[in-house]
Amino acid sequence: MTGRRLIIQADGGSRGNPGTAGYGAVVLDAVTGEVLAEVSEAIGHATNNVAEYSGLVAGLRAAGKLAPGAPAEVRMDSKLVVEQMSGRWQIKHPDLRPLAAQARQAAGALGRVTYTWVPRERNTHADRLANQAMDAVSGRPSVSGRAKAPGGAARGSGGGGGGRRPSGTAGLW
Repeated sequence: MTGRRLIIQADGGSRGNPGTAGYGAVVLDAVTGEVLAEVSEAIGHATNNVAEYSGLVAGLRAAGKLAPGAPAEVRMDSKLVVEQMSGRWQIKHPDLRPLAAQARQAAGALGRVTYTWVPRERNTHADRLANQAMDAVSGRPSVSGRAKAPGGAARGSGGGGGGRRPSGTAGLW
């Protein structure tokens, strides 16, 4: 076990639900706040919830590679993902079960992992990365702030749960 403690901030979104989707995650040193890794990827056509889980999986994998055995706090603005991964809510949608299993497997490379819900305003770094991934695929200029789905609905941890499953590979840079 390492002496380092980590914070993982993850987010995902879909422009449309389902629609063009992507995720972002950032791994931080819990003591210094130093950014240790950023992960971002467009995942094609998927729902918000699939994108949120994909961001979680990518963030956990990045953290596990950086500091195996380190304790980590995951912070997300998806109440659904936080409650399901904490074991307080059942995972009913069949498309989310494999993603939750991937997250549990990735968390196994770390020490104790806790899940904390945070408001959107406290998850801006991961949100920006998710938006950049979606912007790159859609040809839109990258902007910070919360993306809006057609019709003005906010993207993020909205309803639905189906959609494309991620490839499981994410670029670290």
